[in-house]
Amino acid sequence: MIKLLILGPTGIMGKLIGELALKDDEIEVVAACDVNNIGEELGGLLAVNDKNKIKISDVNYLQKVVNETKPDVAVDFTVAKATEKNCKICVENGIKCVIGTTAMTQDFLDEFKSLVKTKNAPAVISPNMATGVNILFKMAAILTKYLNDWDIEIIETHHNRKQDNFSGTSLKILDTICEALEVKKEDITKYGRTKGKGLREKGAKNEIGIHCVRAGDIVGEHKILYAGSGEYIELKHTAINRNCFATGAIRAIKFIAKQKENKIYEMKDVLNL
Repeated sequence: MIKLLILGPTGIMGKLIGELALKDDEIEVVAACDVNNIGEELGGLLAVNDKNKIKISDVNYLQKVVNETKPDVAVDFTVAKATEKNCKICVENGIKCVIGTTAMTQDFLDEFKSLVKTKNAPAVISPNMATGVNILFKMAAILTKYLNDWDIEIIETHHNRKQDNFSGTSLKILDTICEALEVKKEDITKYGRTKGKGLREKGAKNEIGIHCVRAGDIVGEHKILYAGSGEYIELKHTAINRNCFATGAIRAIKFIAKQKENKIYEMKDVLNL
């Protein structure tokens, strides 16, 4: 049985992950920490039976909660500032982490990677845990190698409440494409445009455009456009709802609980891609 700590159980993703975890026979939710709904029973909040009747604890006392409940794995889909503080506490206590938070600083990621090794606490970090999106990453890496002289554009669309531009998923797509092209993204990336491309050499090795749309309640759509002379190809993933992310998180929790190598894994490792 995997003893799970949920960070941010009152958020949109926290609720979905909490519901699936409470219903899963392989997982025992031993703690849930937040800044909201403190003292409320998690099962009642999620309308799910919780035999342990876990109450939401104040995340400001996370170390005390960890000492009392001794979780094996912590899952965090909150915001960067909170994740950087709370997951550091977790890994320092030897707790394995599954992190779906985006926009974390490189300084934190470097420190976290070092802690993972020294504290014997491997982790999964991914900007998107949906199976389909990670297949998209894989296909983009393959297709780019065949179409490296075509124009490549990345377009992502999300709801109007999303704060980060550009999404962690679109930036991962960009990294994947640049790696396949063997170019540095800082040399060729154009983040949105106010004018046309103008006179320049054609082909993705010279410029890749990345664009974001924020509108309505769209969960998430990511499209890669490969355009050649007289033809184009689109790779697109659409998230109809957030269940695909929560299901992926549960898979990542079960995966990381079994890992012995002290490193940071990605969803491609979880999905054996």
